[in-house]
Amino acid sequence: MKAPLLSLCALPLLALTPSCAVVIGNDGYVDGAYGHGDVERAVCVITGTAGNESVSGTVTFTERAGGILVEADITGLTPGLHGFHIHEFGDVSGLDGKSAGGHFNPDEEKHGGPEDRNRHIGDLGNLEADSTGRATYSRFDDEVRLSGRRSVIGRAIVIHADADDFTTQPTGNAGGRVGFGVIGVAKD
Repeated sequence: MKAPLLSLCALPLLALTPSCAVVIGNDGYVDGAYGHGDVERAVCVITGTAGNESVSGTVTFTERAGGILVEADITGLTPGLHGFHIHEFGDVSGLDGKSAGGHFNPDEEKHGGPEDRNRHIGDLGNLEADSTGRATYSRFDDEVRLSGRRSVIGRAIVIHADADDFTTQPTGNAGGRVGFGVIGVAKD
C-alpha cells in the first residue's frame, strides 16, 4: 500500500539548523518539542563566525515569575563592549552570521536599549569583555518569552564586534557578527 502524498502547503514549516529542528505552526508561532507554555529553560551554544573561531560560550534563558532570566558566559572576545541581540532566524548556516537576519522584533518597535519600554524584543544591550576576552551577563527581562508570539525558541543569539549605541536605527551600529548560535529547549 502506497503512502498518501501530502501537500507541503498543508504542513507546518520545518526549520532546520545544523543541531536542531523547530516546527513553526500554521499560526506563525514556534512550537517547541514541548508545545506552548511547557518550556521553562532554553540554552544557546555560541560559536564564532568566520575569522572569529575563538569566540565560544553559552547563553541560558530561565523562566521566572513575570519574565526570563538571561545569563551568558562568553570567551574569545576582544576586550570592550559587544552588541548582544536575539535575531529573528535560527539559521546559522552562513559563516558570517547574516543568515540569522535582523533583530527579533515581533512588535515592530524601534531599536533601543534593554531597559527601554519600546525596543526590539531582541535588544539585550551589550556584553563587556574583560582584558582576557571573557564576558558574563545576567539580567531579568520582562519582554522575552519562551512560548507564544514573543518566543525566542528557534531564534539566534548574535554577538557583534562593536558596542550597541542603543539609538542608531535599526541595529545600534554594533558592527559585524563575531559569534552566534541557535536558542533551543534545554534539558531539565
